[in-house]
Amino acid sequence: MARWAPEKKDTLGSIAEEILHNYGHGRTMVAVDGRHGAGQSEFADGLAEILQATGAKVFRAHIDDFFRPRADRERAGWLDGKAHYRGAYDYSLLRRVLIDPFHTAGSTGFVLTGFDEVRDQPVFQPKWMSAGFDAILIVDGVFLHRPDLAGTWNYSIWLTTPLLESEDKEVMRNSAADAAYLAEANPSEKATTLIDNQDPEHPRRVFADSC
Repeated sequence: MARWAPEKKDTLGSIAEEILHNYGHGRTMVAVDGRHGAGQSEFADGLAEILQATGAKVFRAHIDDFFRPRADRERAGWLDGKAHYRGAYDYSLLRRVLIDPFHTAGSTGFVLTGFDEVRDQPVFQPKWMSAGFDAILIVDGVFLHRPDLAGTWNYSIWLTTPLLESEDKEVMRNSAADAAYLAEANPSEKATTLIDNQDPEHPRRVFADSC
């Protein structure tokens, strides 16, 4: 028997409704997490679009805009999956310029992009943003349920996808990094919602006892 394949807009709409019902006022931070290549950015963009259509003020950020400098990442071994998990991103910068000031609310400014990966340097003149009392920040990427980000998110999503298999060295490194992350953080247990995203046009909500 073929399983039901909901339309993407229906799945995103149900999540948006849940977020607004539980966090309709104040500053809300949402994480869209998954293995490398799980479709986090596209999913988060779709969720943001639906939330914005309700009149909510939504800001988008990507963890890949908070990398450490390439030399720092390569020093630990560019192809070392565990090293990539441990040290690829600058979480101190993420907290300092985005998470903490966004959470503070009021007139405190925040930055959505902290590192320029193309130029391999911090953003020279970051664009400082501000928002009213009610606002939603959606961050997408990898490793968002790691222990040092525990308690950050009001609502979080884990996109379940198959393990990528390839002889490409970067894919192999990313798979090893994902394995280290899953072993340490067990994100499927920490996430508010689990989504089967094997078919990105028909993402399907799943439950822990059916994964």
